[in-house]
Amino acid sequence: MRKVLTFALAATASLGLITPPAVADDRPRELPNEIYGGAWASGHVQGIAIDQRKGYMYFSFTNLLVKTDLQGNPVGSVTGFTGHLGDLDFNTKDGRVYGSLEYKEQESFYIAIFDVDRITSMDMDAQTSDVVKTVYLKEVVSDYVADMNGDGKFDGNVGDTPDHRYGCSGIDGVSFGPEFGKKHGKQKLTVAYGIYANTTRSDNDHQVLLQYDIDKWKKYEQPLTESAPHKSGPQQVDGKYFAYTGNTTYGVQNLQYDEYTGNWMMAVYKGTKPQFPNYSFFMVNAATRPNKGDIVGQPQPERGELLTLAPGGLQDASSGVRGWEFTGEYGLISLGKGRYYVSKAGTVEEDGVTKQTSHAELYRWTGQAPTPFERLG
Repeated sequence: MRKVLTFALAATASLGLITPPAVADDRPRELPNEIYGGAWASGHVQGIAIDQRKGYMYFSFTNLLVKTDLQGNPVGSVTGFTGHLGDLDFNTKDGRVYGSLEYKEQESFYIAIFDVDRITSMDMDAQTSDVVKTVYLKEVVSDYVADMNGDGKFDGNVGDTPDHRYGCSGIDGVSFGPEFGKKHGKQKLTVAYGIYANTTRSDNDHQVLLQYDIDKWKKYEQPLTESAPHKSGPQQVDGKYFAYTGNTTYGVQNLQYDEYTGNWMMAVYKGTKPQFPNYSFFMVNAATRPNKGDIVGQPQPERGELLTLAPGGLQDASSGVRGWEFTGEYGLISLGKGRYYVSKAGTVEEDGVTKQTSHAELYRWTGQAPTPFERLG
């Protein structure tokens, strides 16, 4: 009877109908309670990534990538970005770090790919040190520059406009994980749109997520040349999906696939539309197949692949939106076995200069509402 019950609970959990149990505090010694990312005269921390096998952490500080060991000692850094370096993820297949990189004024959006084994000293230049390659995302650019009101002009990098399809402001969240609807499917790179905060339009209430099979991306990879942005990248996406959450401020800031829960985790800056609950954290169950349906709120009827928010947490009766309250928008890493590093952003004053900091703090999954994680240590 016990075996039958255990099987039933496991099967039910895989469907997202119950919450996996909290895990014991049995973390390996090589994962400390906290890893300090240092203090830098840069933008604030945007995302984090880890190579557990080699023992390195990576911190994105908007215009700076920092590499540390697991004790928080700086190992190297990549500087010289004038664009916006956002969320990061480590690709265990090729040993490189992938991040979102925006150049809004140049109408160029890229995945930045870091050959992290080459990052061995501080202040390596992104354009001359050969540690960064970039791949152009045509689909994102198309939605970003869309002239939605048909007045013959694109209004640029502003949120208070009907332009930008779906409210697209570019990209932010990135993560490797299975194709939506296939928990054990082929690993793909998922890229989440940034979405402008705009309470006056109704076509910006979905998170938009693109999936790419990157097995043949080597042919697209080009060095970063900010003075002459290239357009080398895939012509099409391998999947485009929509998750109805209500408008959030700059879309999915941090995206992470979590094998332990079987969920795609989306950490956001809260939205401001009063008709929505404006949660700060959402999840999509990886095994739930997308449904073809209407993308509500569009100026012209449109259908697409719709994702279903995972059960649990909080639910708003009027909008039907489900979510949680959690501050993962500055960095979130799934470490396995229900453990996570979550980036805490801060500032310090050094010699009269305000510097940005990040502390990657260790958490574990509890599945409780309103907050499904608890701090360890």
